[in-house]
Amino acid sequence: QVQFVESGGGLVQPGGSLKLSCVASGSIFNIATMRWYRQAPGKEREWVASITIGGFSNYADSVKGRFTISRDNAKNTVYLQMNTLKLDDTAVYHCNADVSTAPYGPLENFWGQGTQVTVSS
Repeated sequence: QVQFVESGGGLVQPGGSLKLSCVASGSIFNIATMRWYRQAPGKEREWVASITIGGFSNYADSVKGRFTISRDNAKNTVYLQMNTLKLDDTAVYHCNADVSTAPYGPLENFWGQGTQVTVSS
């Protein structure tokens, strides 16, 4: 079984910063693309950022230039550095990844349980 656990959420004022972490554990052979999604109250879950195993990253237009995704493959961890936070960034942030649990095995998609980020003055 594979688990992803997020941390680092909290309450921050507009313009502030937070860094989220998501650690994977369990029967992991390889983690391919890792992603962050978010879901605000009353809204659908939306993609925020992705990073490939080689470090290529991509961002939603709403966070481009403010958020930075990174990963530490040795620690099975993905990060999201969030700067210049806005009220609209308030949401539960979830990590997501494609994982193979055996050599030459298929990729399976896993989600973390989420961490709350609240931007408020």
